[in-house]
Amino acid sequence: MKLIKTKVLYDGVKEIKNCFVGFEDSVIKYVGNEKPKGNHEVLEDCGAITPAFIDPHSHIGMVRSGEPADEDESNEHKDSIYPLVNALHSVYMDDISFKESVEFGVLYSVVLPGSGNIIGGKGVIIKNFAKNIEQAYLSDAGIKVALGYNPRSTQKWKGERPSTRMGAIAMLRENFIKAGKVSKLLKEKKKRIEEVDPITEIFLNILNKKDRLMVHVHKEDDVMIMLELIREFDFNAVANHLCDIYSENVFRQLDSLSIPIIYGPLDSFAYKVELKNESWRNVGKLIRSGAKFSLMSDHPVILQRNLFYTLRHLLRFGLSKSDAISTITSMPAEIFGIKDIGQIRKGYKASLTMWNDDPFILSSYPKEIFAEGDIVYRE
Repeated sequence: MKLIKTKVLYDGVKEIKNCFVGFEDSVIKYVGNEKPKGNHEVLEDCGAITPAFIDPHSHIGMVRSGEPADEDESNEHKDSIYPLVNALHSVYMDDISFKESVEFGVLYSVVLPGSGNIIGGKGVIIKNFAKNIEQAYLSDAGIKVALGYNPRSTQKWKGERPSTRMGAIAMLRENFIKAGKVSKLLKEKKKRIEEVDPITEIFLNILNKKDRLMVHVHKEDDVMIMLELIREFDFNAVANHLCDIYSENVFRQLDSLSIPIIYGPLDSFAYKVELKNESWRNVGKLIRSGAKFSLMSDHPVILQRNLFYTLRHLLRFGLSKSDAISTITSMPAEIFGIKDIGQIRKGYKASLTMWNDDPFILSSYPKEIFAEGDIVYRE
């Protein structure tokens, strides 16, 4: 067993002083204050250990570093409702951003299609340290849906395009209503699943809660529309962004309905009207609401390698260091139902970062990074 001694462990939930972390192959075998008995390969001491960071909303590998804008593959222009698209099929693992993310401890990403379409397609969870998309794929993340300004801003693209927010919602409802009618026919055995077109079949999966919706939403009024759609069609949703929300009550309402929040990106420029109330201070309202949330990079809106640094805003509004780290470790793992990453505890994957000092000190940096037991970076 490989054994690391650390001054502080942020295990994804809590903080532990002066302890040991042991792992063998790809799995953590020991966490405790006492050195375990036996002959172990003792790695050098470190200032801190954190779990691998998980970015719950990004476009890494689709919008690629060093490539012209025309190579951006985050949005398919074919039609505004096209859920057959799979983000994995536009990811290139040789995007230099993956290497930079790994060097800063971000080992897992949720990669989503962009928000130029009402339904942009399937999102996936991947391993940033993998060589190709087959090795990188971990699981599906959900179907990307965009409310608000973005899907009505792409009228020059191909296919049927809405010019208003109400038009976008009408097109979305049309597909849900159709799927509901088909579902009834299937239950009555008046129709066979083989007769259902592929797009309607995906809407059936959403209604049957086999697929969750990853909903792009910024403004309070659009959040209310999302809730109206959930009441009408009873699907599972994850609220993404919410940067224009400046009311604690909105966050409390989402929390009361058990709708997960993936918040951000913090530290980005408010480049459109629906972000006119955007401020890094809004995250204080989110924290005071008591709602559970995870932080995103929305890479390349902010670089994924800088995801950890956005946690400083959470500290300013009173979160502990361990609770702040949970927003990019255990919380995204919980939202997506991943059982063996996001924490440093026995039985979990040995995906962790060894720091020279407490990571919240500006001069700190990763010394060694392990991805499922294998070293992927050494300073």
